[in-house]
Amino acid sequence: MTNKSPRHVISSSTSSDAPDSPALNTSIANENDTTLIANKFSNITLAEREERQKALDRLEILKTVGTGSYGRVLVAQDRESSVYYALKIFSITHVVQSRQVEHVKSEKEILSGINHPFIICLHWTHHSDQFLYMLLDYVPGGELFTYMRKRGTFDLKSSLFYISEITLAFEYLHSLQIVYRDLKPENILLDAEGHVKLVDFGFAKKILNKTFTTCGTPDYLSPELFKGTGHHKSTDWWSLGILLFEMLTGYTPFNPNQNEIEIPSRVLAGRISWPRTIDDVTKSFIKKLLIQNADKRLGAGKNGSREVKEQAIFSSIKWDDVYARKLKPPIVPPLEHPGDTSCFDEYKEDWRSVPFASDKDLDLFADF
Repeated sequence: MTNKSPRHVISSSTSSDAPDSPALNTSIANENDTTLIANKFSNITLAEREERQKALDRLEILKTVGTGSYGRVLVAQDRESSVYYALKIFSITHVVQSRQVEHVKSEKEILSGINHPFIICLHWTHHSDQFLYMLLDYVPGGELFTYMRKRGTFDLKSSLFYISEITLAFEYLHSLQIVYRDLKPENILLDAEGHVKLVDFGFAKKILNKTFTTCGTPDYLSPELFKGTGHHKSTDWWSLGILLFEMLTGYTPFNPNQNEIEIPSRVLAGRISWPRTIDDVTKSFIKKLLIQNADKRLGAGKNGSREVKEQAIFSSIKWDDVYARKLKPPIVPPLEHPGDTSCFDEYKEDWRSVPFASDKDLDLFADF
């Protein structure tokens, strides 16, 4: 396993008519303007609750494969079907104290309405007196982040494999008016065959016009997020340009010195030192994704994702083949069985001893 230095994640939010001042150390506030896209899990009956409790009881918890500021992901196996799953858990008390109630609810609702080959699948949600639970597909190949750190850089062909699958994921999300807002290698998992799965939808949001929430990882934030002037779907296309640059060079374009303090000024000034290893076609594509004006950025026009897909860099790509998972993955994870956890780091199993939630806090998640 590689030693990961986790990148700083920020989140703040305001009402839609009161832009927040950009800052890296902003506090977290409720997103009261969150628009939910599905009510599949709302108004759960007692019988449904009992069925989910039985499903939870059937799971054998094996080990932790990921942790974050607000949750933890465990590998679990259904004792009856032998199928492996990822069980994402949140301490209810911690979610409330860290003011992440709306983010967690939004993640559940958005994932409940999504079905795409390159996006994680949510099976059910549940809660106990301590935890919120999300049962997801287990994606055993590990984070793209890990492979990037091991390899240092990817060649263009390998990079375009991942970029093309993510482009289709963004196209699908944007067709539902959902902006993802948290693209980074840590949130891109590889399945057993080596294809992409986007995970962690805590910052995803349905946006009909603009939103003023500041959230994400500084290396991947677009100028409008630093300015606090409001953003829409084109912020995702900015992050795609950052990802391609990082895959090709081993560092992000506005953080060459690994100093987060420099990022806002570099982003707003548009200063990039282009290495000679990036060819003109690729450079032109990335530049179009990193246009300062969000409304003029590639993908922001009336043709949306088609603008991105029709670029010269994708001239050899057959998009129907991408969607059908026919492209040959550049990396096939070295797995011995479907529940293999060797592609993930080791974590302390210290998650059980969290406080029980108060009745007041439990009421916040009555429909979870």
